[in-house]
Amino acid sequence: MAVVPLKEIVDRALAERYGVPAINIVNDLTLEAVLATAVDRRSPMIVQTSVKTVRSIGSDVLMAMWRGMTAGIEVPVTLHLDHCPDRSVISDCLAKGWNSVLFDASALPVEENQRQTIEVVREAHAVGAHVEGEIESITGVEDGIGSDAEAKRQTLEVSLTFIKETGVDVFAPSIGNAHGIYSSAPELDGQRVTDLVEATGIPIALHGGSGMTDAQFQDLIARGCAKVNISTALKIAYMKANLDYLRDAEARDSWDPPSLFRHVRADVVTLVDGLVDRFGSTGKAW
Repeated sequence: MAVVPLKEIVDRALAERYGVPAINIVNDLTLEAVLATAVDRRSPMIVQTSVKTVRSIGSDVLMAMWRGMTAGIEVPVTLHLDHCPDRSVISDCLAKGWNSVLFDASALPVEENQRQTIEVVREAHAVGAHVEGEIESITGVEDGIGSDAEAKRQTLEVSLTFIKETGVDVFAPSIGNAHGIYSSAPELDGQRVTDLVEATGIPIALHGGSGMTDAQFQDLIARGCAKVNISTALKIAYMKANLDYLRDAEARDSWDPPSLFRHVRADVVTLVDGLVDRFGSTGKAW
């Protein structure tokens, strides 16, 4: 099956009402663990890179890792650039082979956001890639992008106009979700997802998935959230696995990097495996 365009994955997920994990990897170990779990569970997978990750590792190295690890892969996977307000980074990633991008111009007035998103969609579609769009900032800071201040939510009519005029392939609305760790249970506007899907037929991206309940996931996926973003949960699992192992290594005065890598990988696989179950994507490879 190998690498496929984003729309091939999310359009089927929307039609069959399951969610596809969209997981932000941070290095080669997490990339391999995510892909291995996708193969093991026969689940489609959206692998995401933040702008921070692209800049720290480099787009050439990331693409070489991606191509090497997906060569001959037996499930549908796709590579997505997450929350990017920088047009130059978008152009670089599209030129290198990313399959989709989230152009995050939510800090701009809607009219300017829409104008630039039209240009990004044209650029992406010209190379067979897809675009996720948003007009409302998701509360919280993720890899240095965003704000903890709650953004103004636009009307349904404004969202529908943006989707129609830009031709985005996926849309990420603000529904009371947030990046990072929730301080209390979020109150989510599921009806907004239903209204958007019924009016446009477009797959919805659910941001801020780390910390939502199973019931919330099930409700929002049933309404049309076909792409479910997970970033904070992986970072926590990755960092805590390293910390736990290194504390034990220090106590034993035993230092073996390959054992550390195996330990961390196992915890990342456990996390991703659980997400596949929660979102209903297991066995959905085609």
